[in-house]
Amino acid sequence: MYYNSTQDKSKSVASAQAIAQGISQDGGLFVPESFPQLTADELKGMLKMSYRDRAKLIISKYLTDFTQEEIADCVDSAYTVEKFGSANPAPLAPVSYNGAELNLLELWHGPTCAFKDMALQILPHFLTKSLKKVGGGKDAVILVATSGDTGKAALEGFRDVEHTKIIVFYPVDGVSAMQKHQMNTQQGDNVYVCAIRGNFDDAQTAVKRIFTDPATAQILDEHNMMFSSANSINWGRLLPQIVYYISAYCDMVNMGKTALGEKINITVPTGNFGNILAAYYAYEMGLPVNRFICASNSNNVLTDFIRTGVYNKNRDFYTTVSPSMDILVSSNLERLLYTLSGNNDAETKGYMDALKSEGRYEVSDSIKTKIQALFWGGYADENSTRATIHDLFEQQNYLCDTHTAVAVSVCDAYIRETGDNTPVVIASTASPYKFSKAVLGALNRGEMPESEFDMVDRLHEITGAEVPAPLASLKGKTARFGDVTDKEDMQGVVLRALGIEA
Repeated sequence: MYYNSTQDKSKSVASAQAIAQGISQDGGLFVPESFPQLTADELKGMLKMSYRDRAKLIISKYLTDFTQEEIADCVDSAYTVEKFGSANPAPLAPVSYNGAELNLLELWHGPTCAFKDMALQILPHFLTKSLKKVGGGKDAVILVATSGDTGKAALEGFRDVEHTKIIVFYPVDGVSAMQKHQMNTQQGDNVYVCAIRGNFDDAQTAVKRIFTDPATAQILDEHNMMFSSANSINWGRLLPQIVYYISAYCDMVNMGKTALGEKINITVPTGNFGNILAAYYAYEMGLPVNRFICASNSNNVLTDFIRTGVYNKNRDFYTTVSPSMDILVSSNLERLLYTLSGNNDAETKGYMDALKSEGRYEVSDSIKTKIQALFWGGYADENSTRATIHDLFEQQNYLCDTHTAVAVSVCDAYIRETGDNTPVVIASTASPYKFSKAVLGALNRGEMPESEFDMVDRLHEITGAEVPAPLASLKGKTARFGDVTDKEDMQGVVLRALGIEA
């Protein structure tokens, strides 16, 4: 299995190189040359497997330059009961909402209480093994832009991992108080956290620019270092996410929610498009899917794109109660465009160049038709998000976070608009306690406490929902990091954090 760049498919590398490098030097993203197939017999056999064994089978189809023993070590080290509280790190929670049966795929039982743990607990193991194969003895510098959850999950995953250093940038006013506290209290000798004056798109754009700057790469090389990524631009981040959609389908069959071979719908709250792209890749492998429902918040650039074929980031940016989706540049959409264009790197590069120069592009009629046949886009504004949190708790005594609420709201709108009653899996991406202020406000149960942790206590008192131990343990922790920088100085911050004078 080899991987090509979306912007120059003549660039072909093995998986270890793709994971170690993170992004192609031409600025493109690495994608598999073709999608390995899951046979009907393999899918049937997976019904009886544990989550770990399903992961080993799927991952082995993509990481063909890894031994079976290396893959097993990565999987067994990542998905432990101690880290996720169960042998199944991604359980399904069936609920009824407005008369429709929904199956919430709870992806937030890991150490940072967000879906990013599903990938970022295994990525460090992928990366360290990849560096031994292709790194030439260099230390990896993990550079991360985060809209909230990736940052903490990456920091925790890479904490004190040998031969790695991790630097995380987040928008100073664009994450929840709990997310900020999680990052700024992070322990580890190889970690550094810095806020930027700007939004997530500013941070992400600057990180990609630093990644692909030859002069910076040369400076790092002189100090025996190389850049790599923990964002979903890294193939090693995206691959583990394919696993949980296939595993969820197996669980659906085992629970009698669907029959083997029958199609399901998948709803994903997304801003950067990585989580829903992983579901699409599962479909390309043979997972029976009828429709992908792409759920956005008020930053509804993806909704408009799916409905019109025009991607236009030239619009107002909103800071919402679902901050991990406050994104106007969806990096992983590039991978979908590459696949749907028939692996046309020139066409894909043209779209990305137009996005950089004009802030917009319009896809071909062929791509637009393919997207609309598979994807349905919708969005939930702030009022709809809050109402969904309130109504789901009132109807089912089930407490969800703001991002999951966006997905439930959009899925509800899809069902009402189309009448499609195909069994549905909804990606539930974070613990409600990561967004206590917004969730508590949505329940509308009296005055709001002043401090974040008083809000957590109040939310628990009202709902009885268990407070995850990793969040409860943050109370009273002192922040280690508090730096704030302008986006123009991020490159200097990186070099200083590494002890390098520019």
